[in-house]
Amino acid sequence: MYKAKEQGRDTFQFYLPSMQLAASERLQMENDLRKAIHNGELSLHYQPQFSIDDRLMGAECLLRWLHPEEGMISQARFIPVAEDSGLILSIGEWVMRSACKQLRMWELEGRGGEINRLAINVSPKQFKQRDFVVMVSRIIEESGIDPSRVELELTEGMLLENVEETIDKMTQLKSIGISFAIDDFGTGYSSLSYLKRLPLDKLKIDQSFVRDIEKGDSGSAIVETIISMTHHLGLEVIAEGVETRGQLDFLKHSGCHHFQGYYFNRPLPVDEFEKELNESINPV
Repeated sequence: MYKAKEQGRDTFQFYLPSMQLAASERLQMENDLRKAIHNGELSLHYQPQFSIDDRLMGAECLLRWLHPEEGMISQARFIPVAEDSGLILSIGEWVMRSACKQLRMWELEGRGGEINRLAINVSPKQFKQRDFVVMVSRIIEESGIDPSRVELELTEGMLLENVEETIDKMTQLKSIGISFAIDDFGTGYSSLSYLKRLPLDKLKIDQSFVRDIEKGDSGSAIVETIISMTHHLGLEVIAEGVETRGQLDFLKHSGCHHFQGYYFNRPLPVDEFEKELNESINPV
């Protein structure tokens, strides 16, 4: 039944033994994920974000799961399970709370000026919660952080579902200082008319476009178009997945001012990220 639904409904699927295996594996992962939440196996890594003058100006926090037997589990494997099972709601709140707590620790240590903004990903199911605005506002208030340092990353598909409600939630959170970015821009189905109405602050160019810009094909033209469009809309733009000097030079020349990717650094555990902070302040 679920396989038929995945194919767009109004169809049928025959049972295969592989379906039972896949279902068993999914159930095992769901059970392991429940244990992971309870046992503290989840953690946040931080990928540095840099400005056009190569200054560290923020980070994106990314969820990681270190399984006691399997080691590091890919997000591509466990996030869909978390979404389908509803576990993403408790995980999402934990991420929000943990990220804000860490940001507050950096502020108390005098590092607030070094991290202008911390980007936190929000899942579709989490954003659809009725009390999402209340939950985020409460966490911000309890943590005592400056809300202007928090950036929530949403996907294009999320923004186009129930647009009026989306705008209302974003507007409420922007009123307390939180900013918004569209993650993986260009891979979904954005409508430019909606893009103009939404209270956005930033677009993130998807790494699939960045990867191809040195080839000089349509990928580079798309990147240039996105950058030009963001400038006209008065938005910031950041390129993710920057891996080479050639990509960085192209992006800078095209008017992109913010970057993240393996060219600079991978997502880091908090202790390694703090070393990156120290090196950015006291370069050798």
